[in-house]
Amino acid sequence: MKAEQNELITRVGPGTPCGDVLRRYWQPVALVDEFNPALDPRMAKRPVKAVRIMGQDLVLFKDAQDRWGLLDRDCPHRGADLSFGRHEGDGLRCPFHGWKFAVDGTCLETPAEPTGSKLCERVRQRHYPVTEQCGVVFAWMGPAEMTPPPFPAFDCFTAPATHTFAFKGLWNANWLQAFEVGIDPAHPSFLHRFLQDEALDAIGDNPAGKQFRSASAGDVDGEHWPMTRIMREFAQPEISFEAMPYGMQLTALRPMTDKLTHVRVTNAIFPATFVIPLSETMTITQMHVPVDDTRTYWYSFFTSFAGPLDKEAMRAQRLQFISLPDYIPKSGRHNNWGFNPEEQMTQTYLGMGEEDINVHDQWAVESMGAIQDRTREHLGTSDKIIMANRRVLLKAIETVQAGGVPPGPADAALAAGMTGPDTVDGVAPAGTWPTWWREQAKAKRDRSPWTARPAMTVASE
Repeated sequence: MKAEQNELITRVGPGTPCGDVLRRYWQPVALVDEFNPALDPRMAKRPVKAVRIMGQDLVLFKDAQDRWGLLDRDCPHRGADLSFGRHEGDGLRCPFHGWKFAVDGTCLETPAEPTGSKLCERVRQRHYPVTEQCGVVFAWMGPAEMTPPPFPAFDCFTAPATHTFAFKGLWNANWLQAFEVGIDPAHPSFLHRFLQDEALDAIGDNPAGKQFRSASAGDVDGEHWPMTRIMREFAQPEISFEAMPYGMQLTALRPMTDKLTHVRVTNAIFPATFVIPLSETMTITQMHVPVDDTRTYWYSFFTSFAGPLDKEAMRAQRLQFISLPDYIPKSGRHNNWGFNPEEQMTQTYLGMGEEDINVHDQWAVESMGAIQDRTREHLGTSDKIIMANRRVLLKAIETVQAGGVPPGPADAALAAGMTGPDTVDGVAPAGTWPTWWREQAKAKRDRSPWTARPAMTVASE
């Protein structure tokens, strides 16, 4: 890749071509948990939080009527920081001169102005449409004159609150390399390889990091295999992809015998979300939103197609590895991501622990540098998904620059296709795996207490 192309697809600040594309999609800006006084006592009396998204400084707050407001952080009077504003129930007041703003950016008061002044009526702070979905506050930061697209009806957003759980974490690297690690079907055979297996009945439904020990659907000679064994023993997947309304459906086949093949179907939702199976009854939907060019928050949505989730247990498991209130990982470059050479020889391929496999991905993402230098890459056949995604991204940038609508969830005309998407991880009959995996996906939905609705599985034109 040429240096100028790498710059084009990684820079996301206001006015950048790639930033203009990303702003046409609903983006996560905070967990609702970040406003929970039990997790951040500061929120008990003052539910106000400074946030930075795609190189923009914003302030997110909740008024006395539980309405969310997301405003540009610089006061339109003289530019002081509104995240230090006085929370007064009906709005946020700048401490510099007392100007006050409602959640929709309306100027409520300019108290230092002469009585009868109309200045307040002529001022409006830029605000952004927000919606709360499944424990996360989302914002749409596109051009003010445009209407946001419908919020997508993916499983993680349509499941009942009892069956979803959201969490996040910060990575010190560019958004694109974070996403590209997630959509790479080959890397689990190496990066997440465990050198031994353990009894599947010892693995709970909500492990913090041992999800790659979960059993695949189907069996081999009557025996269930953990996914990590399959990934370890069959490390040369046959990778393919299919265009879908939301992005791409990814398939990785690992032939096991003449009669059996392992099938792993995942999804890339444009521009920065992947959907993968965690177990036979749970999926992970992970979104990647740039803080700026060199930092990224990942947001993971765990969706159960079986019983309700124990959110308190899941949160507690993950808080072992994250520092609040900003969800900063305790491992990182400062401590070599917890690397242990002895472990690398005896337990895991990477040597960075078994309990939190997020740190595996974190190392891969951050060790490339703050912004990966793609001019030094040597891509192979196993990188076909990476190359395909970059082509879509470059095309989307061209489309927006020409005044068009980018693909996937940003296109209101495609809203009906923003469902599902289905995933599977299992051992299938080699000759009929395309039918087998769809039957598995349908059976999961038919058994689910909250949906029997089939997901979109037909390729787009």
